[in-house]
Amino acid sequence: MDDRTLIPKHGGYRKLRSFQIAQLCYDVTVRFCDRYIDRRSRTHDQMVQAARSGVQNIAEGSKASGTSKKFEIKLTNVARASLEELRLDYEDFLRHRGLPLWNREDPRRAALISRRCATAEAVALWVREVRGRSGQNGLHGHGRDDGTSTSSTSSSYPEIAANAALVLIGVACGLLDRQIAAQAAAFETEGGFTERLHRVRSQRRFSGRNPWPGPGNSSTAG
Repeated sequence: MDDRTLIPKHGGYRKLRSFQIAQLCYDVTVRFCDRYIDRRSRTHDQMVQAARSGVQNIAEGSKASGTSKKFEIKLTNVARASLEELRLDYEDFLRHRGLPLWNREDPRRAALISRRCATAEAVALWVREVRGRSGQNGLHGHGRDDGTSTSSTSSSYPEIAANAALVLIGVACGLLDRQIAAQAAAFETEGGFTERLHRVRSQRRFSGRNPWPGPGNSSTAG
């Protein structure tokens, strides 16, 4: 960053991978809640709002970074906390319905990450594909869309969809953890707006001063 620039370039949040994945989590959550959570319930609103908060705070932090690195870190951390809240809601959904939470070694987790879905529809397509394969390998007719299946060999749509959302949330949280660490390191080494303002003023005062003061050095001296 040029020390002579008082307000550096900022606000490029749409290019951040963390923003892109958080936005995907939001779109997936809206779709999930409309299908599997009563729209009149408080849980529906809380999950959607937590997902939205993750997206909005990344964007707001990025825009605020030009004049407040401290505020940027704070808002990025709020985004991270909102996604953690959303993670717990999905885990509660699975637990309350007796549906399994995929462990970290489940190959479906890696398969979804490598798929690099960019839209909620792409995630939904992946869910349908996984459900189709599990139905073929399991007991036909025992996997119901309402999440009440007790078959250990045939996954339900709600189970796959909720776990898929959890995988994406995990990716977003990992990205935000690294982003917060990088922001904190930059703030520690470069300081914030006040320090930058002091540097810019000092450099401008120095650049306008004659480095060799004294008689005979004036431009009018003859």
